[in-house]
Amino acid sequence: MLDHLSIQTADVAASAAFYDAVLAPLGGGRVLDFGEVIGFGTPERPTFWIGPTTTTGDAREVHIAFAAPDRDAVDAFHRVATDLGAEVLHAPRVWPEYHPGYYGAFVRDPDGNNVEAVCHVPPG
Repeated sequence: MLDHLSIQTADVAASAAFYDAVLAPLGGGRVLDFGEVIGFGTPERPTFWIGPTTTTGDAREVHIAFAAPDRDAVDAFHRVATDLGAEVLHAPRVWPEYHPGYYGAFVRDPDGNNVEAVCHVPPG
């Protein structure tokens, strides 16, 4: 149902570096770069965009879950994020309350958003 998502960021360069690193283990990367507006996705098209904050008022936390092809990719996402100094909200683990095969890790991005990598495939 979701075609694409865009979020505003206080520091585009810092957020771009974060997403360049954490999306790589998930098979995604920078697809389009207009300087202050950057699209991430697969070679086919961007599905996740970041850009500068253009609205006034307090920002509110966003939760973003990126699909991982397998559990190793979730673990790599977590490792890259922690190497970048991201706050860990939840280390990689199975979340049976969601469904038996749900394996996810949650971190904060540079703007405080809750970013997750999730694999829905049960182990092998």
